[in-house]
Amino acid sequence: MDFQTEFKPLTVQPQEIEGKSFEVITEELGEHHFSAEQYPVVQRIIHASADFELGRSVLFHPDAIRAGVAAIRAGKKVIADVQMIQGGVSKPRIEAFGGSVEVYISDPDVMEEAKRLNTTRAIIATRKAVKEANGSIFAIGNAPTALLELIRLVKTGEAKPALIVGMPVGFISAAESKEELAKLDVPFITNVGRKGGSPVTVAAVNALSLIAQQQG
Repeated sequence: MDFQTEFKPLTVQPQEIEGKSFEVITEELGEHHFSAEQYPVVQRIIHASADFELGRSVLFHPDAIRAGVAAIRAGKKVIADVQMIQGGVSKPRIEAFGGSVEVYISDPDVMEEAKRLNTTRAIIATRKAVKEANGSIFAIGNAPTALLELIRLVKTGEAKPALIVGMPVGFISAAESKEELAKLDVPFITNVGRKGGSPVTVAAVNALSLIAQQQG
């Protein structure tokens, strides 16, 4: 069989593909407990991962959507734990409100301090971010140590994030860090278990920026 001649995609138009994908997600997800304002975020998380189990496991602080959209519209920064998130977040939508997407993990001073203290760059980058960009949206999809450090700084009163999107993936401390995040009384979006990662974290932030854009 000649695959190229036998198989024909339903459509090659990007917007149409996305629209049909969202229809499939809504149909296959079925009944759910998410509110009307939360569902677009979950929908994009499933779209980015094709993982309905992950989508159903998403948890929202009651103020998460409002706080995230307000922060974007106020021109607050998005702080990413890794470059992959920085590269995936829609910068034009963030920058339209005066914000930016920042990542500190590869900064020379961060690398030097991590080496001096014999700790992870993710931890030092989180400390730097809190000093330079408090009140921002923190988007953590890769490093549980970054999320745990941010949680510690919130508890000590040093960190006052507008929203934490904490969805790190992994086998060591990923699930545990998200469990701790869900106990905080600050706006958060997270999920249950080991699944997560940069693509779904990016999807959540992009969903928020779309809502911010749609509000005019």
